[in-house]
Amino acid sequence: MLTLPRKRMLKRRSDFQQVFRAGRAYANRYFVLYVFRLRPQDTRLQHKVGFAAGKKLGCAVVRNRVKRLLREAYRLHQAELRDDVALLFVGRRGAVQASGTEVAQSLPRLAAKARIVKEEQA
Repeated sequence: MLTLPRKRMLKRRSDFQQVFRAGRAYANRYFVLYVFRLRPQDTRLQHKVGFAAGKKLGCAVVRNRVKRLLREAYRLHQAELRDDVALLFVGRRGAVQASGTEVAQSLPRLAAKARIVKEEQA
């Protein structure tokens, strides 16, 4: 069973800012994915993920729906992603009208582009 525990979520503003500023951005029509490669001393950010949606997307109901879609997409694919990165998902206007499956199906393609997919065990 795939779960997304609260302890794996980015909470602090400083952590969001660190991933946003120092991370590398990859985008598709639904969201922007910021990838921050962790060093061994970055223990606080290890296995962390954050979700955001700006006010340009609409009212709070719309922004919360976008964040729910992003969380679900990550939850479904988290086992395929590397553990040595901190991730930040920022919703884009395309996610407002998108279905959950569209957003979830776009994550593996973007993860491959960002090279954060785990290597296959031989």
